[in-house]
Amino acid sequence: MEFLTDIFFGSSTAHAIMILALVITIGMALAKVRVCGLSLGSTWVLFAGILVAELGIRVDDAILGFARDFGLILFVFSLGLQIGPGFFSSLRQGGIRLMWLSLLVMILGGIVTYVIHLISDTPLQTLVGIMDGATANTPAMGATQQAYMDCAGTDDASIPLSFAISYPFGIVVTIIAFILLRYILRIDFGKETEAYNALRSENTMAAKYSIEIKNEQLSGQTVGYIRKLIARPFVISRISHDNQEAFIADESSPLFCGDKIFVVSSHEDKPAILAFLGSEIQMLENEWGKFSGALVSRRIVITRPEINGKRFSDLRLRTKYGINITRISRAGIDIIPYQGMELQFGDKVMVVGSEEAIQKVSNLLGNSMKKLHKPHILTMFLGIALGVLLGTLPLMNIPQPVKLGLASGPMLVAIFIGRFGTHWHLITYTTLSANLMLREIGLSLFLASVGLLSGGGFLSALISGGYVWIIYACLIALIPLLCVGIYARMRFHMDYYTILGTLSGSMTNPIALDYSNQQASSDMPSISYATVYPLVMFLRVVIAQSMILFLM
Repeated sequence: MEFLTDIFFGSSTAHAIMILALVITIGMALAKVRVCGLSLGSTWVLFAGILVAELGIRVDDAILGFARDFGLILFVFSLGLQIGPGFFSSLRQGGIRLMWLSLLVMILGGIVTYVIHLISDTPLQTLVGIMDGATANTPAMGATQQAYMDCAGTDDASIPLSFAISYPFGIVVTIIAFILLRYILRIDFGKETEAYNALRSENTMAAKYSIEIKNEQLSGQTVGYIRKLIARPFVISRISHDNQEAFIADESSPLFCGDKIFVVSSHEDKPAILAFLGSEIQMLENEWGKFSGALVSRRIVITRPEINGKRFSDLRLRTKYGINITRISRAGIDIIPYQGMELQFGDKVMVVGSEEAIQKVSNLLGNSMKKLHKPHILTMFLGIALGVLLGTLPLMNIPQPVKLGLASGPMLVAIFIGRFGTHWHLITYTTLSANLMLREIGLSLFLASVGLLSGGGFLSALISGGYVWIIYACLIALIPLLCVGIYARMRFHMDYYTILGTLSGSMTNPIALDYSNQQASSDMPSISYATVYPLVMFLRVVIAQSMILFLM
């Protein structure tokens, strides 16, 4: 039985893999346990690692260091690649206000953390670890460790320990803050639901509707001329003259009074388009089938690598094939197409035209679902290499070299590749399941390694004063949430569901989002959560690093 002793208590690579696998297995099994409907999820892997270390089982520090750093990079890069396409678009219009509120939550949390440091004389790196745990942000904890190592040249076990102790209480306090806000703001769920339903149509990017042309000044003018005149992004998909058979519209198609047209635009542009062209008629998209004759509509998936990064103007689909593109579905969102728009691998294009023309376009674009499941790892490893290079590049020296680190560097590169990778014809598409798998593997490796590296000091740290960290975590989470929640309601008259989603996103807390969705019975919390989450994920990492590098 010597081999069993060696594999469980030895120092070989097999021993390290076995222990890491067992820690992750135990943690994931515990993640299925729910108390009062809540679960700590993957964070149980961290606790499992700490428990195994408390039992005296050790793994070589060099192996754990590699597993920790590689797991963190894999996690943040996969996350950045997923949120990249929506990162910049979320900055538009109302999203700016939500992001400012999230930034205010983060700034207040940092101020409360620093004030506690000044009053209690608790080491700042420990308090930043508590802040990371209170805000349920694992990448920020990794960045805190990395920044402290850059400054001090050594690890501080109090960072992961304080994170592990404060994490569950940060989750509970976040939900308590939501309950307090409900009573402080005197929320009436019935009125909030009515307000949500009134604004629901504004949350869909693409509106599809039919219009009868009544503007005599436009009679005889072409679609292209009218599009330039209105100067708003919209698509005229089909035209019917005098209730006759509909045909596909192109830039040279004339319009006359009494014509019926099918239009795709954003909801906010719809009133202006209606005021300019005529009046809306109750005629849904599927009703155009009786006019369309040989016309059919079909969704085509872009799966040819050669099309990745191409613009509609480069392909000239309408001129060559006589079809019309009415909308693009990317990451589950309908987007109004325009000539300069760059196509991405995995985009779903809604095409209207004859059966023969659509088949030709389908052959051109690919439309092979099988190819969507093929992994494109070149982009991932190129991005990781660039991210590590960026993360280790010294940006300034005051007094220590300031670096983005192994958390911020790969995430920043992934965000830019996810958004602009098509400019260099990089295929950034991965299926959601594949992305989630990579993220979970990376996060599990990171948490297991951190737990094992924490050694056997968890219980002793808790008994010897770590219980005070729980109080600090509650203050760091509760004060910013209450202040910003009340401010958002009083200053901007924001609905309760949007406030919950924004605050959940500012805390990067999916468990709080789940609670918010249960309260709302709608997708409004998820919409605001998704709006602020990309920026918050990045800034949480930056703020944690900055507090270590500039305030220590």
